Amino acid sequence: MVENHWEDVYRTKAVDRVSWFQTKAETSVRLIADTGMSHEAAIIDVGSGASRLVDNLLAAGFTDITALDLSESGLAASKKRLKAKAEAISWLVGDVLTTEFATAQFSIWHDRAVFHFLVTEEQQRAYVEQAAKAVEQGGYAIIATFAEDGPEKCSGLPVQRYSAQQLAAVFADYFTLVHTERESHRTPSGSEQKFNYCVLRRN
Repeated sequence: MVENHWEDVYRTKAVDRVSWFQTKAETSVRLIADTGMSHEAAIIDVGSGASRLVDNLLAAGFTDITALDLSESGLAASKKRLKAKAEAISWLVGDVLTTEFATAQFSIWHDRAVFHFLVTEEQQRAYVEQAAKAVEQGGYAIIATFAEDGPEKCSGLPVQRYSAQQLAAVFADYFTLVHTERESHRTPSGSEQKFNYCVLRRN
């Protein structure tokens, strides 16, 4: 099962040695801030794991943060790192495709490096429907995937690579593209991964 895969990853690797590790999630924090949403806006980080984005958002003054991940171990690493500050975050262990979200529950949906693991059209449609339900009208989805010249696999699993235009097209029934940018991510092992970020506004 996919859940077991990610549990194994977080149990067997140091959190700062996984390929997607960032000391600071600078691009994500900037794009979230650039939406112009208030610091009280409800934000979900999909595939949060042991990412330091939640730390960075708390430091930037955001107060309504939800962290979702398949891996309980990944979220536990974040809780341990944050210590008492962890109480300020809502933690959800679950699959983004099946988690029950309330309608218009979030103002901002953030996902760096989850969507590209969904390689079937059925999975992709299910994800988009989940985001469309969970994001309020006028809210934003910030989605980052491997670019068309990015890796073909990650953590031993196949991925679907996207140009910014291809990624926006997948969400076009519910979201309008407002901004794109590329990022060259340097992994802890020193290799380079090309990402595309799309900022999409809920219609």
